[in-house]
Formats: sequence, C-alpha cells, structure tokens
Amino acid sequence: MEYTALPKVQSFLNKEQLPLFIDGKQQPSQSDKKIAVHNPATEDILAYIPNASKADTDLAVNAAHKALNDGQWPKLLANQREKIMLKYADIIEKNEPELAQLLVLEHGKLYVDAQKEVSAAVNCFRYYAGWSTKIEGSTLDVSLGGASHFAYTKREPIGVIGAIAPWNVPIMMYAWKTAPALACGCTIVFKPSEETPLTALFMAELSLEAGVPEGVINIITGDGQNAGNNIVTHPLVSKITFTGSTEVGKIIGQGAAKTLKEFTLELGGKNPVLVLDDADITKVPKGAAKGIFYNQGQVCVSGSRIYLPKNKYDNFVADLGSIANGMKTGNGLDSTSQMGPLVSQKHMQNVMRYIDSGKQSGAEVVAGGSKLFDKGYYVAPTVFSNPENKNIDILTEEIFGPVIVAVAYDGIDDLIQKANDTSYGLAASVWTNNVSNMHKTLEKLNAGMIYVNSPVRSDPNLPLGGFNQSGIGNELGSESIKAYTRLKSVVIAY
Repeated sequence: MEYTALPKVQSFLNKEQLPLFIDGKQQPSQSDKKIAVHNPATEDILAYIPNASKADTDLAVNAAHKALNDGQWPKLLANQREKIMLKYADIIEKNEPELAQLLVLEHGKLYVDAQKEVSAAVNCFRYYAGWSTKIEGSTLDVSLGGASHFAYTKREPIGVIGAIAPWNVPIMMYAWKTAPALACGCTIVFKPSEETPLTALFMAELSLEAGVPEGVINIITGDGQNAGNNIVTHPLVSKITFTGSTEVGKIIGQGAAKTLKEFTLELGGKNPVLVLDDADITKVPKGAAKGIFYNQGQVCVSGSRIYLPKNKYDNFVADLGSIANGMKTGNGLDSTSQMGPLVSQKHMQNVMRYIDSGKQSGAEVVAGGSKLFDKGYYVAPTVFSNPENKNIDILTEEIFGPVIVAVAYDGIDDLIQKANDTSYGLAASVWTNNVSNMHKTLEKLNAGMIYVNSPVRSDPNLPLGGFNQSGIGNELGSESIKAYTRLKSVVIAY
C-alpha cells in the first residue's frame, strides 16, 4: 500500500548507507561490508547499514570507556541524571509518530502496536529515571575483634554495558537495556538486530537533544558473528545483556565467560497456556488468540501451546480457530489489519518449515497453515489440534510465529505434567476461577513469569527471566539495577 513518509523519517532514510552512532555523532563505518534492511510488508529495501568491523567496535567501546572514566555522566548528581532521563523520555514521546512509522517499516507490526511500543519505551525511561535517586547500599554489623568497626555496602556502576538485542520489539529492547544503564551511571554499546536497526539509530540521536553526554550511548550495527561477537569478547566491556534465542545465548555466555564478564541472558520459551476446567469459556479463546497472534507471535512470552480439558476441547478449539480464520492479515500501516507480516523472508521460511512439519506429523490444521500473498512475508494465523506425538517440533520447539498447538488433558495433575514437559521455563498463563486449583498450579509450574486469566505481558517494574533453557538472570524492575551495578563492601576501624 502507498504511504507518505514523515519528513524526519524521509530525511533519516535518505542516505546511501546509514552511519554508526559513536561518541555522540554519526560515524562512518571502517568496514566496506553492508547489510540491506527490508520492509517486510513489501520486500523493498529501506536502507543499508554497516556490518561493523572490530575497528568500529573498538571505537565505540573506547568512547564508552572514556565517558565512564573521564566523562561527566557517572559524576553527575543522581537527580541530574534523573532530569536528563526524564527529558529524554519526553523527546521520545514527542517523536512518537516518526518512531512508530519507522518501526512499522522495518519490522512490519501494526501501527497501533508500534505506537504502544513507543509508549512502553517512554514509560520504561521514566521508570528508571526514578531509580537514579534510589540506588542504595546497607549498613552491617560485623564481628571483627580488635577495634570498633563501621561497615557498609555501596553500589557502583558496573562499567561499560554491551547490549545485544533481538528484532521482535526493537524500541522496547532499546529502552529495557539502555534506561537502567543510564540510571546506574553506566555507559553502553548497543547492537540492534540487523533486521531492525533503524529505530535504535534514530533514538540514539534523540539522546543528544536530551543532554546525554557524548560517548554514553553508542550504536554499532551488523550481524552477530561480527559486531555481536566483537562486543562479547572486548576486554573493556564489563557486562553483557543479551535477548534472543537459546542457541545463540549459549554461545554468548561461553564467550563472556572467557573474560569473566557478567552476563544476563533472556532466551527462548515454549510457553504453555493452561485452561482449567472451571475457566470462563467466553474469555479464554480471545485471550489465547491475543497471547499468540500479537506481534505475529514474535514475542518471547507468547503462549504457543494451549492445554484444554478433554470435555471442552472441541468447543475451545473451534472458537480459537474461528478467531484465527476471521483475522485480517495485511500491511501494518493499514488501519484495518489485525496482523502484519513476519520480520524477514528467512524467518517466514523457518515458520513455514515448522507448519509443514506439523502437517506431516499428523496434527490437524484448524486454521491457517499457509503463506499469504505474493509480496511480503505474511503467514496466516495458524491453529493446530490433535497432535499424535508429544515430541513433534511444533509442540516442543520455539517457532516464534503465529502458530499455536492445542492439546487435550485429563485432570489437573496431567495438565501440570504436560505443561512442564519442556526444556524451557520462561512464561505461562493460567485460566481458572478456582482459587485452590490456581495456587496448586502456580506452585508446580516451572516458569519465571506467570499470568492468571490474562495473556503474558511486560511491565518495567516486573522482573522478567526464565528457568532452565530460557535464560540466566532477570531484566526489568530492581533486578536490572542489581545487574548493572557492582557491590562494594567497606569496613572502617575506629
């Protein structure tokens, strides 16, 4: 469909190749390698970005290191950092139309969801701005002989943060990783996904208008093997924060461990939706549909396998399939669209591989199950039922697309056993009106985040992290403050 680019967006994209953002300015890459950024709705090329070299990474990390040790940011009073962060949030909010349009163009999500994502980022910056003045230690009693002692702990900036983000919610990921770093007095080198780098570059430029000093925020673009790996292995980076697949997370964790960097890994999930026999049948199908089809299923906490009581299985599945079949898939800039395209051709092909595998394994397609349209990376919202084998790919592996699998269970113990039968443990949603059954289920579920009678969502004050193969550590809430600071113990004899 035709659209009119906003002037700032047009100016931003009107470059032969986008520069990096290092030390407070646009910086041409020292690499001659470039990556095309596509519009997933049309397959058109939006821009080219550098596949940053080791020399580019060195410049970015050195700028961040200098800003940390010799710059103003860590030395500012806490309320001064808070003031700048609040101004930054206001500027992001002011540029919401441009950011939302740019996000739809590079990612494909619905415009209304892009607006919500910008708002979520604004809220995240405001939340962590408040944390700037609330980072604290404690006083301690110690049992040391020979003198009187006063002991206390204090939290200091951990150092240069190396952040590697995925493509599914790029503006939120920028906020989740940058805002707590700023609040703690750290500096950051941020690598967005090569699929969705545009919004991060745009937001970094806005930081200058807010008064964030040069070198505090740096953006390098490129793929994981080059730009990402160079951040992980750089000796001046103190902390790695990564969100993405479990497979890549393991590689990053091993790389960070070689130099004893601290790291946080928020990884994959195969999140269950548990529908108890007493659940409200009028609410579950809509809630489950929202939980899997929002953002085209490209959400780490999306509910991709739903467990239904045998005596109500057919009705639930029929209702869920009806919702999926009735959804309009189209360009995110079309206000009538209810679901947009997947982020890239490669990802679309991977999702279709899972769908084809599900068909071949004998699962029944209740809705969708196909690619849509000649142009764009569209996949129909898909519902599978009656999988014959509990070990089939669509039930055990993270698809990260608009695909949900319905499974029948017999009794609450069978339900919990099936829900926990996974190597992951990120998120889950439970639908019930029985308080006793709710608590029994919550106690036994292996998931780091559980919502009751609602799809899983995020909030800046709610820690996000998983068990088992879903990651190490937590992000958001006070957990990010702990993760981006180091604890120092001090004892004074008097």
